[in-house]
Amino acid sequence: MGGTPPLSPLAPAAFPDLPVIDGVEFATAQAGVKYKGRTDVLLVRLAEGTSMAGVFTRSATRSAPVLDCQAKIGSDGTGPAAIVVNSGNSNAFTGKNGIASTRAVTGAAARVLGIDEGRVFSSSTGVIGEPLPHERIVDKMEEMKAALSPDGIAAAARAIMTTDTYPKGASAEVRIDGQTVKIAGIAKGSGMIAPDMATMLVYIFTDALIDRNVLQSMVSATSDLTFNCITVDSDTSTSDTLLCAATGASGVRVTDKHTGFIDALHGVMLDLAHQVVRDGEGATKFVQIQVTGAASDADAKTHAMSIANSPLVKTAIAGEDANWGRIVMAVGKSGAAADRDRLSIWFGEELVADHGWRAPGYSEEACAAHMKGESIDIRVDLGLGGGTATVWTCDLTHGYISINADYRS
Repeated sequence: MGGTPPLSPLAPAAFPDLPVIDGVEFATAQAGVKYKGRTDVLLVRLAEGTSMAGVFTRSATRSAPVLDCQAKIGSDGTGPAAIVVNSGNSNAFTGKNGIASTRAVTGAAARVLGIDEGRVFSSSTGVIGEPLPHERIVDKMEEMKAALSPDGIAAAARAIMTTDTYPKGASAEVRIDGQTVKIAGIAKGSGMIAPDMATMLVYIFTDALIDRNVLQSMVSATSDLTFNCITVDSDTSTSDTLLCAATGASGVRVTDKHTGFIDALHGVMLDLAHQVVRDGEGATKFVQIQVTGAASDADAKTHAMSIANSPLVKTAIAGEDANWGRIVMAVGKSGAAADRDRLSIWFGEELVADHGWRAPGYSEEACAAHMKGESIDIRVDLGLGGGTATVWTCDLTHGYISINADYRS
């Protein structure tokens, strides 16, 4: 790549202070998979008793690590587990070599940590189609084992970055039966973001005691409301992976009746999802798109994603132009039910189109002021029913082109 991209103007002030999750240890290393002079491999050791859940890309060209994780994630095993992640190379579109590389990495972690290889989950992110130099990762296993630490999550977030301009983390604590349960998560993602059952790479850890099937149900449902509602560029990665580990170390049993925990998990996942959008390649605006009055929730989401993925809409936002005609276009092309003469549109609090016509009281000045902000709100009402959806995206600037035009160079 042609140098490190500048820090996103939408970046948080600092990486958050994440709590230690009992039963989780982290270590990173510089393996030189692609990048020089920076950490690019992560090892996570998870204590015995850990339940694992995950959601993954449904891309037809998904990577060898994704396929390996999918084959393992349904196991009800609760022995010690591990996660190995490398950045710089996605080990995707690498054929039999990709399978062999994945097994070499997971096998090495299993041997070094003394655990079942069926409980070692791996992820790779970066360039597609290049053989993974897995021996560089294998050679770092002993070093990482010796460096495992429960307070290494911030370093872990940095090691998994590719075109990200900042590491992403979020956490929550919730009281259950008088005891505190902790949740902490990290993510990477900046481009090739239009999730399909997961997003980019996301790792969430909790000390709650949760049965695997319950955890899987929670993670799948919450992903649909968070990571599956964001888009940067409409492109779904071959490597999208979300893994959630519940170590049970707190001794606090959580079921699907504990809405407080589910809400806390949702908060962590939505925070991470929003951070990915805020770090969208070249992004200068964070955009929320809310659709109401659709024939169904599914139709509402179809319309919302059509707006969020439209290059014309996104470039207008980059230019701070409240061009509501492009919203009309995106609704019309989505394929979901719409009626031109019932359509209303807002930019911020300003009604710009009302039931198929330009709103009589439309203020160009008020819209222009809203469009100059870093956070843009667009609302569309279809006037057809009770379907609603909210999605998040960013603008499309020349910076996106610059980053991706020299991604392999």
